[in-house]
Amino acid sequence: MRDTKARLARTDFPAIRRRGVTTLQLNLGYLCNLSCVHCHVAAGPNRRELMDRDTVDTAIEFMTRHSIETLDLTGGSPEMNPYFRDLVRAARARGVHVMDRCNPTILGEPGYEWVAGFLAEQAVEVVASLPCYSEQNVDAQRGRHVFERSIAALQQLNRLGYGQPDGELALNLVYNPLGATLPPPQGALEDDYRAHLRDEYGIEFNHLFTLANMPIKRFGSMLLSRGEFGDYMTLLKNAYRRDNLAAVMCRYLISVDWRGRVYDCDFNQMLDMPLGAPDAGGVHLADLLNQELDDAPIHVGEHCYACTAGQGSSCGGALNGAA
Repeated sequence: MRDTKARLARTDFPAIRRRGVTTLQLNLGYLCNLSCVHCHVAAGPNRRELMDRDTVDTAIEFMTRHSIETLDLTGGSPEMNPYFRDLVRAARARGVHVMDRCNPTILGEPGYEWVAGFLAEQAVEVVASLPCYSEQNVDAQRGRHVFERSIAALQQLNRLGYGQPDGELALNLVYNPLGATLPPPQGALEDDYRAHLRDEYGIEFNHLFTLANMPIKRFGSMLLSRGEFGDYMTLLKNAYRRDNLAAVMCRYLISVDWRGRVYDCDFNQMLDMPLGAPDAGGVHLADLLNQELDDAPIHVGEHCYACTAGQGSSCGGALNGAA
């Protein structure tokens, strides 16, 4: 896999600073039951990196000391970490809202039949990947039969009460473009998703998040292999909107890798751009238990243009220039 990091380090992206930390995002490991073309983590069934119990306990302590409002769990497939349920229970017991960035096919994997019921029991917000409502496009990006399995999983979540207009269990979907293009307008695409999934499969969901593909890891390597990297970066930079800077996720979130090292965002994590001095190995979450990060500078690179292009793109979908 070809690395894009050297092409992204030098940048003219504006300097920005953190506003505080209300969201703790944990990457519980790179183990996943799928190997998706667009995956900026390069996760897959053969990855063995998983967050250990000590780091999970540190995260629980950090949530308590810093009055964290949202725990954002990602991977890989975060549910494949053996401490996933203990972490979720601890967060919910402390009144923390939990988001599970879920690859819906995990609900049908042998040994993971517990996932859907557990998420509903703990009132976890499910953010499920469904990069298109077309079977052909989803399977091209994620693998054969992934669309069929994803539809079955979403129907299972609906039966548990997820995604209902007047319900309390939130089910949000995530769209990624198939290639080197920007996402279409989020509102219009959400309407298309809702109509198609409801009419064809009886599926209900709350919101659709549109995310721009990051020019890193598998997707970045693919761009280089196809000779499209330069054109994609030009597309991102030409579509830059300064208004989006106010709402990018790194302003209120820290991202923690499976080893406990801390980053400004999930994308910096994948580029090995940690908080602190990189030559010192970065900062561990345990080092921040008694430290505030308000107004701290944020590490930026050329990849940051993917979050600020057009309608904007962050972990919560389009930013729309929100202040």
